[in-house]
Amino acid sequence: MKTFIPHEIDKIVQKNVDGSRVYLTPSGNKYPSITSVTGILSLKSIYEWRQRVGNEEANRISARASSRGTRIHSLCENYLLGKGSEPTIFDQEMFSKIVPYLDKIDNIHCLETRLYSDHLEAAGTVDCIAEYEGKLSVIDFKTSSRVKSIDDIDGYFMQTAAYAVAFEERTGIPVGRLVIIMGVDNDETMIFKQKRDDWIKPFIETRKLFKEKRGY
Repeated sequence: MKTFIPHEIDKIVQKNVDGSRVYLTPSGNKYPSITSVTGILSLKSIYEWRQRVGNEEANRISARASSRGTRIHSLCENYLLGKGSEPTIFDQEMFSKIVPYLDKIDNIHCLETRLYSDHLEAAGTVDCIAEYEGKLSVIDFKTSSRVKSIDDIDGYFMQTAAYAVAFEERTGIPVGRLVIIMGVDNDETMIFKQKRDDWIKPFIETRKLFKEKRGY
């Protein structure tokens, strides 16, 4: 049984505006989602990929990946909550390889929790903030159809760094480490660990770019 550490964190409201998620804070600020901010860095490559494979095939691949990611995320969350949840035949292998890494998580502060940062002017829903191997970390659950390198997932580290700052603003508790647990189709689970301070500046720069392009 995992230990949960509760916090009184201000509630924020999620809305969709022009196809993007925004969050309304208690003071009335409208902040873009953290994933929307980092997503602007991949718009060009996504457009080029869609042009290459065609919209119909791109939609099929994207829907499949999104569905798989949602299912694995739910399995991870339920496992940490101690709820029985049977994976589908399509997810059994991937999830079984993720479980040993979920067993390294304890003293959970946040699980699927909405956070916001007035300093970063951004908000979002963090997968997990907990001790991983005994060290407080922002933990993100990801899936991939292929093995990836650190260079492939800059956006993930920027996102988790932003969640770390938002959590510290809301609770006063600093989180210095970022952990990505990535299930990979037909391969071993990948674990990436980074320092928050190495990735918060790139997020801030990307946030400025987002504001220039979107106006908020």
